[in-house]
This record gives sequence, C-alpha cells and structure tokens, in this order.
Amino acid sequence: MDLPRKSLGQHWLKDEPTLAAICRAAQLGESDVVLEIGPGLGALTKHLVKKSRKVVAVELDKTLADQLPKSIPSRNLEVVNGDILKFDFSKLPSRFKVVANIPYYLTSNLLRVLSESKNPPKVIVMLVQKEVAERIAARPGKMSVLAVSVQLYYEAELGQVVPAIFFEPPPKVDSQVIILRRHFSPLFDNVDEKKFFRLVKAGFSSRRKMLRSSLAGGLDMSKHDIEEMLMAAEVNGDLRAEALSLTQWHSIYTEYVLKKDLRSLLHLNT
Repeated sequence: MDLPRKSLGQHWLKDEPTLAAICRAAQLGESDVVLEIGPGLGALTKHLVKKSRKVVAVELDKTLADQLPKSIPSRNLEVVNGDILKFDFSKLPSRFKVVANIPYYLTSNLLRVLSESKNPPKVIVMLVQKEVAERIAARPGKMSVLAVSVQLYYEAELGQVVPAIFFEPPPKVDSQVIILRRHFSPLFDNVDEKKFFRLVKAGFSSRRKMLRSSLAGGLDMSKHDIEEMLMAAEVNGDLRAEALSLTQWHSIYTEYVLKKDLRSLLHLNT
C-alpha cells in the first residue's frame, strides 16, 4: 500500500462503515454525477462508483492518479490528475454532487471555489476537521466569515464524527462529516458578492470589538455614517459580528450599498 504523503496532507480513511456512511449522506442515485476530490487509494471511490452514474475523481498526486483506474477498473470512473482549485467545473453537468475526504488545509479555499462557481454542486459531503465542521454549521452567537460565506449558498448540517484513529496515519484531531445542500433559490436578491463580503470581513476584522467599531475600522466610512447605517438596518451596534444572522448582514448590506451609491452620486454632482 502506498504511504500517505505528509506534504499533501494525506490521511487514509480505513474504516469501512464510515466510508459507507459518507456515501449514504450524499443520497446518491443512478442519475447522479459525483465529483470526488482527493480519492487517494480509492477507499471511498469504490463505494461511489456502485451508487452513481459517473464518478469524476480529481487527484493531485500523479502516482495515485495513475494507479486508481487499475485498482478500480470501473467504466463509470474518470480520473483527472490535477489541482481541484484549478478544475473547470463547467465540464460537469449541472446539479452534480461533491463527496470528499480532503486535506484539512484545503477546506476554506475549496468551499469558496465551489460556492462561487458558475456551475456549483447541489450537494457537498465532506469529511473535514471537527472544529471546522462546527464553524461551518454555526448559528448566530458563534458565526464567522467561513460560516457566512458558506451559508449564503448552502444549508449546513453536521454529520458523523470520525475519530482520528480511523485514519492512517492518525491526524492530531478528530474529523466530522459536513453536509451542504444548495439553496433552491438565492437567499437574497441582487447581492453584489464582492461588496457583501467586504462588509462581512470588515465586521469580523476585530473579533473582540463591537460591530460599530469593527465596521468603522474596516470600511471607508465615518463613525457617524456607520451609526446611521446600523440604525437604518435595525441592528444593534453593540453586538459583535459573531452574533449576527445572515438576514441581519443582508439588512446592513442594503443600507451600506445605499450609502455608497449616495456618496458616488454626490461626488459626481460636485
């Protein structure tokens, strides 16, 4: 058996009941196309090919990518040797599903790329660090930029906890399955994502500060304008960013855009 490469963050999941549970969480059917990320030795792949119409497995490690079709000679398996962050998702049919046991370091960037893709997956089932899974599925009171950025596009559900001893070699922490289901329609209409996330990141820029102070420090706006914006959005400026719901962020965003547009208009007229 090939040894995991530490430089690529490889840990082989060896527990068969857990592999089967991950596959079940994706609720695969005969018409489903699955994108598997980092198939490694194919422990999960062999379950996926039995449950879906096609599996596209993207593997960064060339040696593993070359071996996978030989170890799993399935007609509905396509192996791609490449970096998933550079993968062209337009090659996949719409409403494909992602099932993956990924290196921890890849989680945030991968979720950003998948969420913002023009052809996003309808379901994502991933095994990630337990602490990260909890952050992704957080509720107001424990929100983060990661939680907001994922939940804007997906409904998040926590799945099975997977002990470190189920891996070879064992990572330092336990893992957990996270299940993400794409919203059938956008939560909010006409959102400029660049402006929205600039606002959110400003709010989280100083975690210990109250919202009014964080926004004033992260946006090119006066404290007076920040206060007016928060009052119009009916959001308490004494709160911290982690306490806000997505609806509250959208309310602030709406007022933020109005103020930005007004300032631009006034600038043009001077």
